[in-house]
Amino acid sequence: MSDEPQSWAPRDSSGAGASPGNDRPTASGEQPGKPGEPGRKPGRKARPRRTGWRRAIPTWRMTLGTLAGLVVLLGAGIFAAYRLVDIPAANAAATAQSNVYLYSDGSVIARDGDVNREKVKLSQVPPTVQHAVLAAEDRDFYSDDRAVDVKAMIRAGWNTVTGKGKQGGSTITQQYVKNYYLGQERTVLRKAKEAIIAVKLNREETKDQIFEGYLNTSYFGRNAYGIQAASQAYYGKNVEELTTAEGAYLASLLNAPSAYDVVAHPDSRPAAQRRWNYVLNGMVKERWLTAAERATTRFPTPGEAKPPNGLSGQRGYIVQAVEDYLNRRGILDPKTLATGGYRITTTLDKAKQDAFVKAVTDNVMSKTSSDRAADRNVRVGGASIVPETGKVVALYGGIDYTKQYVSNATRRDYQVGSVFKPFVLTSAVVNDSTTQDGRRITPNTVYDGTNKRTVVGVQGSTDYAPANEDDVDYGDITVRIATDKSVNSVYAQMAQDVGPAKVRETAIALGIPADTPDLTAAPSIALGTANASVLDMAEAYATLADHGRHGGHVLVEKVTKDGAEIELPERTTEQAVSREAADTTTAVLRSVVEGGTGTAAQTVGRPAVGKTGTAEEDRAAWFAGYTPDLASVVAVMGQNPDTGAQTPLYGALGLARVNGGGVPAETWAAYTEAALRSSPSTEFDLQTAPGSDEEDELLVDENGRRGHGPVLLLGPR
Repeated sequence: MSDEPQSWAPRDSSGAGASPGNDRPTASGEQPGKPGEPGRKPGRKARPRRTGWRRAIPTWRMTLGTLAGLVVLLGAGIFAAYRLVDIPAANAAATAQSNVYLYSDGSVIARDGDVNREKVKLSQVPPTVQHAVLAAEDRDFYSDDRAVDVKAMIRAGWNTVTGKGKQGGSTITQQYVKNYYLGQERTVLRKAKEAIIAVKLNREETKDQIFEGYLNTSYFGRNAYGIQAASQAYYGKNVEELTTAEGAYLASLLNAPSAYDVVAHPDSRPAAQRRWNYVLNGMVKERWLTAAERATTRFPTPGEAKPPNGLSGQRGYIVQAVEDYLNRRGILDPKTLATGGYRITTTLDKAKQDAFVKAVTDNVMSKTSSDRAADRNVRVGGASIVPETGKVVALYGGIDYTKQYVSNATRRDYQVGSVFKPFVLTSAVVNDSTTQDGRRITPNTVYDGTNKRTVVGVQGSTDYAPANEDDVDYGDITVRIATDKSVNSVYAQMAQDVGPAKVRETAIALGIPADTPDLTAAPSIALGTANASVLDMAEAYATLADHGRHGGHVLVEKVTKDGAEIELPERTTEQAVSREAADTTTAVLRSVVEGGTGTAAQTVGRPAVGKTGTAEEDRAAWFAGYTPDLASVVAVMGQNPDTGAQTPLYGALGLARVNGGGVPAETWAAYTEAALRSSPSTEFDLQTAPGSDEEDELLVDENGRRGHGPVLLLGPR
């Protein structure tokens, strides 16, 4: 072929060539074509050329090719994304749980932490409640193995992109992924990531695991995360106790938690009831509920929304005491407890706790006045223990934890005063102690009660000469009467006779911590210079009430996390002091209430014993006492609210002085009477030491002093 370009002439319309539409086949059977084109096969028409604007429109072949390419690219992208996107760690908000503190009856005291959530096992959720949630959110969850609803996702994504509103379109698995792993933002990218994680999760976890996680992470309104918190927030009960109707209402909240709260938004009741009916009808349709059961189900209006169960009032003091208890006993350290999710059942009795608060309010706080400057300084601490078990059934830490952080029930910075004196007598009996002149110390031993009498030791006089209350001279007086009248000079000498170190040992054996500030082995120990807490004193008095048996106080009965119970140390008791020593002290303390400084406690209306006490400079007034069934301590303290400094109580509550036999004893009696009102009155069963009977002190000399004849003449001077 020549390299020169070839030319041709137009077809002859007269017959040199075929006319349009009448092309003839060539010898080879092909249709003639344009120069440079292969011949067409018989019967096929020439494709018309695309001209003008039509050339911009893709052909169907191009369209199919493009779509095929996009599908390939999309598939490759999805495959790559599936390989690259891992199941992430749970987000912090999803795993955050509050610690729940409970009374002994299971009612809630407080929750700490920022998130109101308490995880439960799926087995704890009644089947009807599970079915209600499935009917509301994903009826095919168990029967359909798909983790993603593709059509709903596409619809939701399209509406989001086009601005028609953000919609869900998620299965329970997807919702769980959103709650637990991702977050609540709604974007196309997050939706795609959610779908990929959901597919992976669906292969790695069982349906039950996913459903349990969903129930524990979903938001129900009222700051309640999870089905358990919602059950408490709306119906004040645990999830196990929910009825079908209540479960259906909680399930309906998942769609619009705040809008469907018919208490907070009464106008939403019709819409909420429609959603509730939708849930129940779905349960019937899925055969999870019979038509007959559905017909008798009534709308369960939830209770009033309560303020966040924070740490105000006594709650904060209780939480603080429980945390300290768990830490000191090696059960849970603060760091571990801070991870949350613990359900802590205390020994506190709700009725007794309420009774203590009422007693303080009625007998102390109601008597304060804004017109008296001294009343700003009034503080109260209280504790109550069952002697036989050591269980703490009530604690009073102060008027409000949010206003005063330090608990008056557990602080150790106020002198206990004369409520310490019974420990001296107990120690004397335990150690079979004698006076400086060799007489055995019993309740009937006579001492010199002269005011500011110098304490005498083995080597003669000491430099310690304590004053009696109001500087009263009592002269010769028995230990029993010296206890009734709280005579300092007698008890300082008795502590010296017993041995201050032995007195200290006895106090520790009864329950006073060895590291108590100012628990010093000196004659002054008898006057209560130690700074023990109200709870410490209640424990020691409970030991006396339990005939000398001591096992320490118990504040926590049970601790669980995620349904698993944590082992607690078993309480073991020992005979800390002899029964005779403890019972002898009890017998003497009974006369304090019957005719001594504690007569105000008689209003308890049952056999009771106790001891009054006043700290130095009247900075605190105490009453510690017990019945056979309950040991309790009340302390009224003076503290400047601005500086935190201890202050005298002079003039407080409209009184010249606040002493232990007044407001503290009255408060103790009011509380104890209310706490034991439903319990029968019981007598003390005492086995006292020889020489302890009150009848042994009937000999009286010509000056009216009582004693054992010759013993009276040998009393120290």
